[in-house]
Amino acid sequence: MSQTQPQELVAGANASLPNDSISIRILSHNAIDCAAYRLTSSGKVRGDGDMIFYGQTRSDDGSVSFRGHDSDGFFDINLPAQASEIEKIALAFSSNQTLSQLGDVDIQVLQGSQVLITCQLSSAGRNEKAIILAECYRRQGSWKFRFIAQGFAGGLKPLSEHFGVEIADEAPAQNQSQSPSINTQKPNRSAQNHANQSDVNQNNPPPIPASPSVNLSKITLTKNQSTINLTKRDDFGKIAVNLNWNQRPNIDKAAPKKGLLGDLFKQRGSGGIDLDIGAMVHLKNGEKTLIQALGNRFGNLNGSPFVLLRADDRTGQVSDGEWLDINGQQWSQIQEVFIFAFIYEGVPNWAQTDGVVTIHVPGQPPIETRLTEGAGNAPMCAIARLVNQQGSINVERINQYFNGHKEMDKAFDWGFSWKRGSK
Repeated sequence: MSQTQPQELVAGANASLPNDSISIRILSHNAIDCAAYRLTSSGKVRGDGDMIFYGQTRSDDGSVSFRGHDSDGFFDINLPAQASEIEKIALAFSSNQTLSQLGDVDIQVLQGSQVLITCQLSSAGRNEKAIILAECYRRQGSWKFRFIAQGFAGGLKPLSEHFGVEIADEAPAQNQSQSPSINTQKPNRSAQNHANQSDVNQNNPPPIPASPSVNLSKITLTKNQSTINLTKRDDFGKIAVNLNWNQRPNIDKAAPKKGLLGDLFKQRGSGGIDLDIGAMVHLKNGEKTLIQALGNRFGNLNGSPFVLLRADDRTGQVSDGEWLDINGQQWSQIQEVFIFAFIYEGVPNWAQTDGVVTIHVPGQPPIETRLTEGAGNAPMCAIARLVNQQGSINVERINQYFNGHKEMDKAFDWGFSWKRGSK
């Protein structure tokens, strides 16, 4: 039995929504910073907890959340759970490029896996760097969706201030060995759970910071600005490391098509890529441990080695990618965490994966590095090191590519014995 054809909207048009949980998917050919704003009848947010974006991926009550990639993001919205004073939920994005440079942006409204509505924002002749895309709004006790496609002068900061969000002027103070570039590009963020590995509740998203204003800062490590040092603390909290990559499919007028990247992200066993994150951990007592899905070496968060791989995405289709957690309460026992990724199955093509690793340390702007320098057919990428320097965390971007674990181990002198394995 075929699904109902989705309704296609042009700018200014609207359509009815079910009184249910929905997802709004935003797809771009390039990275964009998406945001949602819950608005009262005044057209303003009630407080900073009504803004949902890369640095605050859920509303204060959890009824709106963001997940996915910066070119394939989802806003999950529980419409019946919205407070009575919320009249609209506006959806927008900003970029360092103009819309004509970005290319067309596609929108899907989904109920479960069914596509209800599609819209396409044409980039032709559009020179804005910020766009109010659409809104969900109440009308006579029901919810409706309107495709807006309205340009906005400025970037994420003026856009958010337009909706009444207080934006912090500066990032939190950092002790930096080099001055990294600070920008406002996203992490996406929530993750799946690796059962029975930790008594920490992974299903609860991190709480909204209690700061009086939203901080849009993000730290991007590059070849030229490759390190940052986070000042010593007694407790760094739970440090979360996310590996994500581009999983965007194209949009058919009637139904989702095959991906823009062709067969790159097909399921295991069908010639697609299975991209995995892992770590090598060196403790102060000399113990060295390998963390990776290969061999089911998932680690332990509350005991040695204080690093946990939450789960293995064996399909390449999980929108949140893969996650490693580091127990920052036990940082004094850790000498180094060496983060890597490898293509377990499929033809190596790092350039097309558009891979990005984001390190989340509580109280700090997200730290991002992109896997942009892969060449040839090397399936292994050494991404970054987190080194204990007299109690501080020194984050160093590596971004070097190798033919396998053994070659990478030799380059960085870890001393493991390697043999071929499988999952």
